[in-house]
Amino acid sequence: MNVSSVRVPGVNQPMCPSRLVLEHVTSRWGVLVLAALLERSYRFGELRRTVGGVSEKMLAQTLQTLERDGFVHRDAKPVIPPRVDYSLTPLGREAAEQVWGLARWAERRLEAVRSARETYDGARSQAAPSPVAQG
Repeated sequence: MNVSSVRVPGVNQPMCPSRLVLEHVTSRWGVLVLAALLERSYRFGELRRTVGGVSEKMLAQTLQTLERDGFVHRDAKPVIPPRVDYSLTPLGREAAEQVWGLARWAERRLEAVRSARETYDGARSQAAPSPVAQG
């Protein structure tokens, strides 16, 4: 097989459908929900407490999106009061392991990012020309 016959992934193409999947699994709440569900299944309220800072509306939207994409299984039990459990599908577990690795990497490399930001901001503030009024 030569290099010219290797198929280039379409993710860099503007209309590639995989971009939407990437958006769903790499959104702030998508990553955190998938990561939490790697541990075990959760009820909605438990999941909301575990994923600190997420609103009820955003959690519901995120779960619905991840369920639609086949990453999350919603198990509604016919009991009083109603009980709904959320867990990962096999596809969801695969995605969760990938994004969780990225999240853990971000935690480990946070100091390097902070240092890079300080260096960048310092260089920008020294090189920035003074604003000129346009007329």
